[in-house]
Amino acid sequence: MTKKKREIQTLQLKNLIENLKKLSREKNIKLWRAVAKNLERPRRIRRKINISKIEKYCRNGETALIPGKVLSMGELKKNVKIAAYQFSEKAKEKLKDCMSIEDLMKKNPEGKKVRIIG
Repeated sequence: MTKKKREIQTLQLKNLIENLKKLSREKNIKLWRAVAKNLERPRRIRRKINISKIEKYCRNGETALIPGKVLSMGELKKNVKIAAYQFSEKAKEKLKDCMSIEDLMKKNPEGKKVRIIG
């Protein structure tokens, strides 16, 4: 018996993964490849990170990259930009500086001062 490879359900996610891999090859940056690999995982084991964990592990001036969903538990007091695949509604209300992974790829294609959390 051969295992079937799980297909990615949404076209948006599929395009994001392709763009991450393409940017990784073009710029030779492993960060984007690692994010693509994380997003290819099944949804049930994809990362879910609370704001409190971002506060704990990020330094001022960094960008936190979450290849999954940001949840609203906790407070963010540091000057941290957050890029994620998804945000809960309450997390969007709490956070001032949040963006999608696509936006981060455009603003910072080199991946400088970016930390994968989760």
